[in-house]
Amino acid sequence: MKQYNFTEGSILKQLIFFSTPVLLTNLLQVSYQFIDSLWVGNLLGSDALGAIAVSGTVIFTILSFIIGINNASLTILSQQKGNDDKEGLSRYLNAFVVILSALAILLGVIGFLSSETILKLLGTPETMLVDATTYLQINFVGILFLFGYNFIGTVLRAVGDSKTPLRFVFISVILNAVLDPIFIWTFDLGIAGAAYATVLSQGFAFIYGIIYILKKKFVPFSRPALPKREETVLIFKLGIPSGLQMTVISAGVMAIMSVVTSFGNDAVAGFGAAQRLDSILMLPAMALGTSVSSMAGQNIGAGKWSRVNQIGLYGVIYNFAIMMLVAVVIFFLAEWATRLFIEDEGAVAFGTHYLKVVAFFYPFLGINFILNGVVRASGAMFAILVLNIVSFWVLRYPLTYLFAKWLGETGIGLGMGTSFVISSIIAFVYYKYGKWDQKQIFASK
Repeated sequence: MKQYNFTEGSILKQLIFFSTPVLLTNLLQVSYQFIDSLWVGNLLGSDALGAIAVSGTVIFTILSFIIGINNASLTILSQQKGNDDKEGLSRYLNAFVVILSALAILLGVIGFLSSETILKLLGTPETMLVDATTYLQINFVGILFLFGYNFIGTVLRAVGDSKTPLRFVFISVILNAVLDPIFIWTFDLGIAGAAYATVLSQGFAFIYGIIYILKKKFVPFSRPALPKREETVLIFKLGIPSGLQMTVISAGVMAIMSVVTSFGNDAVAGFGAAQRLDSILMLPAMALGTSVSSMAGQNIGAGKWSRVNQIGLYGVIYNFAIMMLVAVVIFFLAEWATRLFIEDEGAVAFGTHYLKVVAFFYPFLGINFILNGVVRASGAMFAILVLNIVSFWVLRYPLTYLFAKWLGETGIGLGMGTSFVISSIIAFVYYKYGKWDQKQIFASK
C-alpha cells in the first residue's frame, strides 16, 4: 500500500487522495453504533434501544478521549517521519504502545466495576438499567481493542498511509453487521449479543491491523519495553490537553442541549435528529483536519515551513468548496433528511428549520478543523485546548442561549452559526499571529 511522503510533491493532489480514505474510515466508525441501534431496535424493542443510546454516550466520551490521545500520537509520529528519524519513530511507537495499553486496561477495569454507577448518575431509567449496564460492561472488557485499532490507524496515517486503516475498519463493520443478528437473535443473547458483536468486530480489526503492518513492515514496531522518562513526559504533555479538547467539546454539546430542552419535546426530538445529521455532515471537514495534521506534521519535522503554510491554505480552500456543497445539498434536502430519523410533524418542522438556518455556516466550522489541525501538528496542544474552550464556552453556548432568548427557536441555529463564524476568525488570527510555529518538540536534523 502506498505511503505518501508529504515533504515533496503536489500538496493539493496529496490532500485529495489522502483525505478521501480518512473520510470513508470516519463514516464507517460512525456506523458501528448505528448498526447496533438498528438491530437492537428492530429485534429487542424501544427499551433496549434506549439502553444502547444511554450507554453510547459513555462510549462516545471514552472514544473522544482516545481520539484526543491519538491526535498527540499523530503529531509526534508524523514529525519523526518527516525528520527521517527511524530510531526515534521506533522508540515513540513503543512508548505509545506501552502507555496506551496500560491506560486501556486501567480504564477497562474501572469502567467495568463502575458501569452501573455511571449509568445511574446519567439518570438511566430503571427499565433500561440492567440492559445498559450489561452492554456497557462488555464494551469496557473490549476497550483494549477500541484503543488498539484506532491507534494503528493513527500510526499508519502518520507515516502517510490512509488506505490500510480503511480496509480493516471496513471488514470490521461488515463483520459487526453480520454478527449482530446472529448473537442477538439466533444465539438469544439479547443486548449482550450486540455488545459481543461489536467487541469481536473491533478485536478482529485490531488483530488484523497488527498482523498486516508487521507482515508488510510499514512501521518499525519492536518488542514492547518500558519507555524512557522523556518519552513518557512528552506523550502526557501533549496527550492530556489533547484528550481534554474532546472532553470540552462533549461537555459543550450537552450544554447546548440544555438550551434546546427549554423549547419542549418537539425541539428536543428535532434537534436530536439534526445532530445525528451534523455528525455525518461534518465528516469531510474532520477528515481534512486529520489529513492536514498528518501532512503538516511531516513537513514541520522536515523543517519545510513554506509547505506547511501551503497545506493550511489549500486545506481551507478545499474545505470551503466541499462544505459549501454540503450546505447547498442539506438546505434543499433538510426535511427529507430529518424524516429519516423522526416522523412527528412538530419535530420535523423544528429539525428542518434548524438545518436550513445553520447549513451555510458549516464551511466556517470547517475552517476551525483545518487551521487547528495544522497548529496541532506543531505540538501546540494547550493552545488548541484554549481555542476549543473559547469556541464552546465563550462563544457557542452563550450565543445560542442569548439568540434563543431573543429570537426563539430560530435563535438556536443563528446562535450556533454565528459562533462558527467568530471562532473561525479567532482561529485564523491565532494561526496568523500566534507563536505556534515556534513550538519545537524535537530538534531538527
